Amino acid sequence: MENKNKRTGVRASRAPFVIAGTEIKAGTRETVEIPVAKLYTHTPLHIPVEVIHGRRDGPVLMVCGAIHGDEINGVEIVRRLLRNSALRHLRGTLVAVPIVNIFGFIQRTRYLPDRRDLNRCFPGSETGSLGGRIAYLLRTQVMEHVTHIIDLHTGAINRFNLPQIRAELKNPETERMAEAFGAPVILNASLREGSLRAYADSQDIPVITFEGGEALRFDEVVITSGARGVMRVMRALEMVPVKKGPRGPKKRTEAAATSTWVRSDIDGIMRPVAKLGQKVRKGQKLAIVADPFGESEEAIIAPCSGIVICVNNLPLVNEGEAIYNIARFDELGEAEKAMDYFRSTYESEVAEEVVPVHPWDELQR
Repeated sequence: MENKNKRTGVRASRAPFVIAGTEIKAGTRETVEIPVAKLYTHTPLHIPVEVIHGRRDGPVLMVCGAIHGDEINGVEIVRRLLRNSALRHLRGTLVAVPIVNIFGFIQRTRYLPDRRDLNRCFPGSETGSLGGRIAYLLRTQVMEHVTHIIDLHTGAINRFNLPQIRAELKNPETERMAEAFGAPVILNASLREGSLRAYADSQDIPVITFEGGEALRFDEVVITSGARGVMRVMRALEMVPVKKGPRGPKKRTEAAATSTWVRSDIDGIMRPVAKLGQKVRKGQKLAIVADPFGESEEAIIAPCSGIVICVNNLPLVNEGEAIYNIARFDELGEAEKAMDYFRSTYESEVAEEVVPVHPWDELQR
C-alpha cells in the first residue's frame, strides 16, 4: 500500500500484485500464462491473463470473456479495453482474461471436450472433471484476488441478444455497476447454480454479466457498447479519470422486472415480423411459422408487452423452440426511451464508421 515514510516524507511504492505465482510491480503491466492442460499432442494450453497494476490503490477488477468458447465478442471487447489510453492513469488493478474456455475457443464450440458447460462447474475441484479443474484454477489463481467482476457473454448459435446486463440487484455495489455500464436493458436475473456469477456472489464479489450478439459472430454495435460500458464501470469505481466533454443522460438504462421466452407451437419455416429492440404489445404478431408449401401457417403472438431482447435468426424451427425473448418492464415507456437513446448513440455512429461491402459489389469492381 502506498504511504509516506514519517521521517523522510518520501512515498513508498505500492505493493506488487501477485497472481498465479507471478509478481507484477506497481505501474507496470504483464501477461501471465496460467497452465491449464495439454492436448492429445502433448501441446500445453494456457489461459492468458493481462494484468495492469496501477501506482495507486483501488479496486481489483476482473474482466473476462469466452467462458463459453464460441462467444467471441467478449474477446474483442477485452482487446479494445486493453488499448484504451485511459489505463495509463489506472487506479487499482485490472485483470483481463479474454479467453477463459481455451479448449472451446480453439474448437469454436460453447463446451469443453467432455461436453460440459464450464459456466456450470464453479467453484470447481482440483481433482474433479476437466470443467471442475479449470473452474478451480480460475477461482484460486485469479478470482480470489479480485474485488469486482464483469463477465462478457453473447447469445447462443443463431440467437442474437440485444446488449443487456444480467445481475442480481440485491447487492448495492452490483446495482451501481449495472447502471453505470449503460446497456439499454438490465435483467434482474436469478443466479444459476455452478455459474461464475453465482460463485462470485457467494463470496460477496459484485459481479455483472454483459450479454450481446450471437456466438461465432462479431457485431460492431455490441463490441463498441461493451467496451464503452466496461470503461463507464471503471469510471464509476474511480479506477480511471472521468471522461471530459458533454455527458449522456444520467439514466441511459432501464431494469426489467422479468423476461418471457416465446416458443413456436408447430414445426416449420419462420418468417419474423418483430425486430430486436422493438417494443411489442400483448397480442401483437411476432412471427409466422408455415410448412414449406404454405398450406398451413400459424402466427406467433406476444404473450405480454415489453422489449424484444433476443431473436432466433434461424428460420427453421421445431415445436417448442424458443424464438423470441421479451423483457417486461413496470415502466415500458421509460424502457423505450432507453432503447431509443441506445439506437441513436451506437447504431448511427457505427454505420458511419463501418460500411459493409456486399459480395456482389466485389464482383462488379
